[in-house]
Amino acid sequence: MTSQPVTSEPLTRTTTTATRRRSRGGYLPYLLPGAIGFLLVVAVPAVANAWLSLTSWSGVGDPTFIGLDNYVRLLGDDTFWKSFANSVAIIIAMAILPTGVGLFLSAVLFDFIAPRFGGRTATTLRAMFYLPQIIPIAVAGVLWGFLLQPQTGIVNSSLRAAGLDGLAQNWLGDPALALPTVMIILVWLQLGYTIVIFMSGMARIDPSLNEAADLDGASWLQRFWVITVNELRPEIAVVLLTTTVAALKVFAPIYVLTSGGPGNATIVPSYFAFYNFFTTTQVGYGAAISTVLAVLLTALAVVLLWLQKREDKHA
Repeated sequence: MTSQPVTSEPLTRTTTTATRRRSRGGYLPYLLPGAIGFLLVVAVPAVANAWLSLTSWSGVGDPTFIGLDNYVRLLGDDTFWKSFANSVAIIIAMAILPTGVGLFLSAVLFDFIAPRFGGRTATTLRAMFYLPQIIPIAVAGVLWGFLLQPQTGIVNSSLRAAGLDGLAQNWLGDPALALPTVMIILVWLQLGYTIVIFMSGMARIDPSLNEAADLDGASWLQRFWVITVNELRPEIAVVLLTTTVAALKVFAPIYVLTSGGPGNATIVPSYFAFYNFFTTTQVGYGAAISTVLAVLLTALAVVLLWLQKREDKHA
């Protein structure tokens, strides 16, 4: 009597299915807290804010549904458009300039300071650049307010002591100077972040690339542009994405330094929304500003991530 061979295929399929189910169930405890947090902190407030943007509400009593009236009002609000125009300047100060300057300074620290003065010196300088990132915004704002005070501030006092009285200005109180002054402060705040990211990225670049280029007679600037910049494309993309998003939703530095003034010279969308929420008690209008800003930030993030993914495919 011959026995029939027993195939293991059904058992294998059953085992694989069971394993997948156990894997899905095993992920659930790890995913659930994040999902709940996202739901409570992001999704529910976003939906509530979008609903309030369709209402007229002072924060007390019941909201009155008015449809898209707040958005129609936004289209004709000069302050709203002024806030987004100022956001372009803030993006330059928090994303464009720190990325370019940070990339150059990182290469100097990595290629010149570290080989000649040691890694500890380069690390110390990197930490000094990064220090503004860990200082609370309120403290940094008080510090800069003290430095830039028109009469007794260190900046103007130093200029007067040097005989340059004509250069002493009301840096944060003059509508023509307030935004450029804030931009300089924001570059100071943001520069350390870019240097830390780029120096970390430079550590993964194959040294043989620079050695071969050096043997071929390439200058440092040529090696920096052709090798360093190209090899750091992923880091540059991440830095530009994070700093641009941070620039569009910047609030604390503006609130501490100028409160959007003088005369809306430094107003930005997040502060404009805050002002309507808590000062004029036009909650629905403030919610409309916040909704427009959220949609813009989401669209920008999606586009930048898509461009980065497309760049990675062609790399």
